[in-house]
Amino acid sequence: MSDNAAMTWSAVSVLVVDDEPGMRAILKKALSKQFAQVDVAGSIEEAEELRKRCHFDLLIVDINLPGRSGIEWHEAFDPSTRRSDVIFMTGYADLDTAIRALRAGASDFILKPFNLEQMMQSVQRCIERRMVERQNFALQRDVERTYPVDIIGDAQSTLAMKKLITQIAPSMAAVLVEGESGTGKELVARALHQLSKRSGPFVPLNCGAIAPDLLESELFGHVSGAFTGAKKGREGLFRVANNGTLFLDEIGEMPLAMQSSLLRALEQKAIRPVGAEREVQVDVRIVAATNRNLKQEVEEGRFRRDLYYRLNVLTIELPSLRDRLEDIPALAHHFTQQLAKDLGAKPVSWTHEDIQAMQAYDWPGNIRELRNMMERCLLLGKPPADYWHELAGDAAPLRPVAPVSVEQEQTENVDVVREPGDDGKRPCKCHDNDNEAETYCYPSDWTLKDVEKAHIMQVVDTHEGNKSAAARQLGVARKTLERKYKEWADEAVSTVEQD
Repeated sequence: MSDNAAMTWSAVSVLVVDDEPGMRAILKKALSKQFAQVDVAGSIEEAEELRKRCHFDLLIVDINLPGRSGIEWHEAFDPSTRRSDVIFMTGYADLDTAIRALRAGASDFILKPFNLEQMMQSVQRCIERRMVERQNFALQRDVERTYPVDIIGDAQSTLAMKKLITQIAPSMAAVLVEGESGTGKELVARALHQLSKRSGPFVPLNCGAIAPDLLESELFGHVSGAFTGAKKGREGLFRVANNGTLFLDEIGEMPLAMQSSLLRALEQKAIRPVGAEREVQVDVRIVAATNRNLKQEVEEGRFRRDLYYRLNVLTIELPSLRDRLEDIPALAHHFTQQLAKDLGAKPVSWTHEDIQAMQAYDWPGNIRELRNMMERCLLLGKPPADYWHELAGDAAPLRPVAPVSVEQEQTENVDVVREPGDDGKRPCKCHDNDNEAETYCYPSDWTLKDVEKAHIMQVVDTHEGNKSAAARQLGVARKTLERKYKEWADEAVSTVEQD
């Protein structure tokens, strides 16, 4: 058996049941070289007591035992509670015994006497099958496993983040990923796992989504009968993630009592399933994430200081989307292509006007909000620039443009500066002598219609002729703006004709 296989099987537990002391000693010595936990028993009664207290992945059972035979160990083979593979041994084989063993759920059947190589090959087949089951369980939990882990964008902050991920991924040290909600913390954790080349699975868990009293069982597992309702044993995500990465999202939501248990598991590299008497060795890399300020949580007594330092060996701080606006074109294209394929929609290419509109927004929901908006745009067939208020909501203000005010008859320390050729129908620039602020003013004798026209034209000028952006700033539909311009054009034509 290779060293890599031995490392992979370090979290596997085995129970040998045989009434011959010599056989128990031989198997225990041979199996202990490969597995962290190997127990032995001389009878079914003794084995059942051990099974109640500990979880075993593999049972190696002699059929001919004093008292109850191995095939009569109904508690271990009950389909509703069974959680172990079984290899039967016997020195008195016949067809009837073999059939009974297979019906009892035997994974393999070995005749005595046998050599150790034969036994170890049988054990290897059983454990490899168990490892495949763990991998499949992890993949079932990993609902977004088909999504690529490429981090999109070439902003300076994004490139720095990619470089840091590449640098620290091969390490076994724990990583703390910090950032606002929606910045892609799980994507970073997946990238760390992929680049680490660890052989085990990536197993995510949202600590805030699990009831506090169930979190320990979810992480460490439990034995049958450990608590009310625990009819079946459970391995726990630490064992599922053995030789892989366990991603603990929203670690700041973890109760203090559970933080203590997690700290011990990290320091000892071993877990104790709920209701079990012995610890199980595990090889798991921890990546934790939070949108809270854990340092402040520590100071306020809501997070253990020692666990914080244990998790904070390496830290990755994710920038918000408003700090990497240069990445929006690439992100918008990526999500559009991805969602179009998932939704069966036709891919579209957003215009420069659409990209400008997206880059003018602060994105409080970060990348998650951007993806959600792209999905709505595709489903509704509405470009972002044309339907921004409907998609982003009134509580999502665009970045402000130059302020506009009405000129007062007398204002201290303000000099009114008329532009050359000003016909009195355009706003003028005013400079505040105290703070050198610049704003736009209107003469107090203008009509409301004059002010409306001048204000609209000024906002359009501020947006360099982009009427869609100006309409959003003014809080009206673009069609309203087009109608206004048509009215002014008609009035100009009418005036010329009268002259």
